[in-house]
Amino acid sequence: MAEDLSIVQGTKEEKYKSVIPQIKALVEGEPDLVANLANIVAALMEQFGWLWIGFYLVKENQLVLAPFQGPVACTRIRKGKGVCGTSWEKAQTIIVPDVEKFPGHIACSSKSRSEIVVPIIRDGKVMGVLDVDSEALAAFNEIDKQFLEEIVDCIIFE
Repeated sequence: MAEDLSIVQGTKEEKYKSVIPQIKALVEGEPDLVANLANIVAALMEQFGWLWIGFYLVKENQLVLAPFQGPVACTRIRKGKGVCGTSWEKAQTIIVPDVEKFPGHIACSSKSRSEIVVPIIRDGKVMGVLDVDSEALAAFNEIDKQFLEEIVDCIIFE
């Protein structure tokens, strides 16, 4: 596949429906996890322009920063800490409409106002999380949850 994405305007759902097949084409047949995570982040950033989007991977019982785009980020997060650590601990997607109201929120950027974190689960084990931050309050909803979960399902861990 060419490395140029077809970016569409329209509803959030239309944007996801356009970018997901492109993401799947980018990662199909590529065994390198870091390369795939980097391309997923880049594709989502191009389509949506969020403040921050990236991955954290579970390593040595911590979430460790992996490919991302946006401002400098926290490097390590403990299980149960912040939105990412809580998503890991509960093994479920967490949508936070206002990060200021989330107990124990880790503020990597003061510009972040809302967040969604999607765990990457394989064989019942959380392997990492996809973290997305927006400068707008209540930027994420069930549509984001549905489509971002579909995106993390296409990530292959070897």
